[in-house]
Amino acid sequence: MDRPIPLPFHEIGRLPEPEDNVAIAVRRLEAGTRIVPVSGEPFVLGHTVLEGHRFAVRAIPEGAEVLSWNLPFGTALCNIAPGEYICNREILEALRIRQLDFPLPEQPNFKDRMDRYRLDKTVFRAGHQMAPFETPPTFWGYQRPGSRGCGTRNHIVLLGTTSQTASFVKRLETRLKDAAAHYPHIDGIVAVAHTEGGVQNPPNNRELLLRTLSGYVVHPNVGAILLVDYGTESVTNAMVRAYLEEYGYPLGDVLHAFLSLKDGFDVEMERAAGVVTGWLETVNRAERAELPASHLKIALQCGGSDAFSGVSANPLLACVARDVVRSGGAANLAETDELIGAESYVLSKVRDFETAKTFLDMVERFKERVAWHGQTVDANPSGGNKFRGLYNIALKSIGAARKKHPDIRLDHAIEYGQPMTDPGYYFMDSPGNDLESIAGQVACGCNMIFFTTGNGSITNFPFVPTIKIVTTTKRFELLSKDMDVNAGVYLDGTPMEELARQTFDLTLRVASGERTTGERAGHAQVSIWRNWPQGDGIRLPELLRRSSPPGKPLSLRPGIGAPQRAVGRIESYLTDGQPTTERVGLILPTSLCSSQIARMAAERLNRKAVGRAQGISRFVALSHTEGCGVSGGASESLYARTMAGYLVHPMVACALFMEHGCERTHNDFYRQQLQNRSLDLDRFGWASVQLDGGIERVLDRTEAWFAQTLTAMNLPGVSVRGLEALRLGLAATGPVSESLAAGLAGVVRTVVETGGTVVVPDHAQMLAMPVFRDTVTDVIEPCLAYGQPFSEPGLYIMDSQTSHWVETLVGLGATGVEVVLAGVSGHPVQGHPMIPLVQAASASLPTAFHGDVDLMVGDDVAVSTSQMLDLLCSVASRQYTPRAAALGNVDFQITRGLLGVSM
Repeated sequence: MDRPIPLPFHEIGRLPEPEDNVAIAVRRLEAGTRIVPVSGEPFVLGHTVLEGHRFAVRAIPEGAEVLSWNLPFGTALCNIAPGEYICNREILEALRIRQLDFPLPEQPNFKDRMDRYRLDKTVFRAGHQMAPFETPPTFWGYQRPGSRGCGTRNHIVLLGTTSQTASFVKRLETRLKDAAAHYPHIDGIVAVAHTEGGVQNPPNNRELLLRTLSGYVVHPNVGAILLVDYGTESVTNAMVRAYLEEYGYPLGDVLHAFLSLKDGFDVEMERAAGVVTGWLETVNRAERAELPASHLKIALQCGGSDAFSGVSANPLLACVARDVVRSGGAANLAETDELIGAESYVLSKVRDFETAKTFLDMVERFKERVAWHGQTVDANPSGGNKFRGLYNIALKSIGAARKKHPDIRLDHAIEYGQPMTDPGYYFMDSPGNDLESIAGQVACGCNMIFFTTGNGSITNFPFVPTIKIVTTTKRFELLSKDMDVNAGVYLDGTPMEELARQTFDLTLRVASGERTTGERAGHAQVSIWRNWPQGDGIRLPELLRRSSPPGKPLSLRPGIGAPQRAVGRIESYLTDGQPTTERVGLILPTSLCSSQIARMAAERLNRKAVGRAQGISRFVALSHTEGCGVSGGASESLYARTMAGYLVHPMVACALFMEHGCERTHNDFYRQQLQNRSLDLDRFGWASVQLDGGIERVLDRTEAWFAQTLTAMNLPGVSVRGLEALRLGLAATGPVSESLAAGLAGVVRTVVETGGTVVVPDHAQMLAMPVFRDTVTDVIEPCLAYGQPFSEPGLYIMDSQTSHWVETLVGLGATGVEVVLAGVSGHPVQGHPMIPLVQAASASLPTAFHGDVDLMVGDDVAVSTSQMLDLLCSVASRQYTPRAAALGNVDFQITRGLLGVSM
């Protein structure tokens, strides 16, 4: 057999630093490839090496450091010869769930290394910042009054103060979508909807949330802002106003209004729309003026990182940040856990000892908070990171830190969302979760976002432009319609300083109004640093010992017959002989980053009425904020179980997974999850925003899969069933009246006695009421896990984990219920995008809200029970659309449980 032709190293590999003993493969290299190194003898690869993965270029003795950027990221477990594939245990585990066509090494050859950085005051030397430009460049922006700074955009912002008003502001955005079309100086009317503040008790992140919302209110890209709450949440408009005043935010210098919803949804929608449209002329008077680049404050982010992020894209971004700082502006580096292991580089040049100490204290605080939840920062790299060559957090951090130029000094270390009041280079404490980190940087005052990506992340923020920089030419060509800058040309031979000049020019153009690819795509998402459920580690041992509920139904209290009027009539579809109330097409985003694209896909399919001939009533995308940038363990198991519950839900006629491509829970993760549950993979569609070539291509692929799949389906038959066909979720959103509780208890008893199913969340206050215990059961213990599908008819109590209403509703939906009945006592609540929510209330409900509930019941328990059952049958038979769905007041959010934490 002929020996393979030797390949020069410069054609197939990169050494970030000459002292490194491992190199990065710039393309897939097959086992047996013969390589001629820069110095030394040629060597042969023993295993296939994927693009971005590493192989040894020098002999590494057992126990020696494994080096990239001349920094250690591991320790050799054995003697490693040149040409050996470099792998730890975690990378082998990550690759084994992928669909690879070559064998992997059987054993790892290095273990992770994480040296704790020690700050020594006796040898510390303060660094000097680079000299400013003699003539700073300029851009055309919006000069705001007072101390608000200068904007690169001019938006009207609709801010949901907590998650409880998230659906209201999103609905308002839809209504006002075209209202600013004829106002040339307004860039748009955008909603900022998030997941926080919706729990009953004060969350652990309340201070952080108030600081973040305050930053949004006075942000220089905001021409006017409407804040919307109910006034009863754990975080309210009044609290935000008080925070703004206490900490000296220039509230008086921004056009604003605080709106508390006290009337019906439609009435308040009219009132809110009137406020916003009344602002249009005033906001449109703002005009761009030529301003020095000292007014630029840029957020530095990386997401979907790969092995080349620290070689091409991050160093390029460091050059842009350098030039912004030299112009008198500010740059903001974040993602605390993605700098652990790179402390020596970050602190190689720092303003003073206190700044260095503050940075390190924030790192240790982050580690401690994660430990309260039974996690370590080692779990940070996502499946996409690992697949593209980032083996562990140390290696990921070493590359991420390259967003700081070696000649630039670290000037400040600040809290999440803390205003940047001075020029210079900042570090902001935040999780590695991209969207959560960006949300804090915007609150700091960043008026531009730079996002480097190896895999091709497509994220955008509603009122701050994002410039996306991709690491390699190959990935840029795949996603050219969704990326702004190809840093891969540096790997192809373009000098870094030339590329930096081009990118800085683009920076000034975008700051002056040129739209980015993300702005043209028209999608954005906000996720504020999510609440961490534990405030210390005291409960951790108890929580780790918690066992799963048995999954079996509870017994009803004996000796009590079902109330009269136990007759119900439900017109069900028959799918494979099984009844279902509706047939929907489901698009299931595997993470937060593909959620908005999934929503766009569902809207497109609904506009085209795809599947109507096969009885598909609608397409639904369950957009959420999970699947990446969050801890593993119990919270990941809970998330995967919930998602699987929706896949096998009776209402789902066909379903497609849509991955972003670089997340923790990617398509291959779900393939393994489905195999573990003995589900047929061929039942489902699979799409990837990144691997399919971007937004438009993945939308086309999604439509094509559903069209082809549905062609083979027949129109289902219809069967008339009784209450035994009812799969019901039942909850109370507050302290309901005795008569309403009795009616709800009557519904439970009737449905279960007739052979149907009822699932109740364990925090429903009616469970503790004597009328429920006397009528239904006195066993008030969870028998079903959050999102766990029930296996037989009966009564179940679901472990809710938190008091968050939407998270509870989502957990109920995943169990398999097809309609939810909620007893409400205050303002009506958000519904579910897929599962109909019926709301019933007694006469104590404020009159203003009567039009937003589906049924007002009286004191006669038998009558109210009968009325609720009739209405449920109408909904299950598709004869009545509940008010929450009709109003568009719906939301979806999966809980992280008691041990989930952002990373």
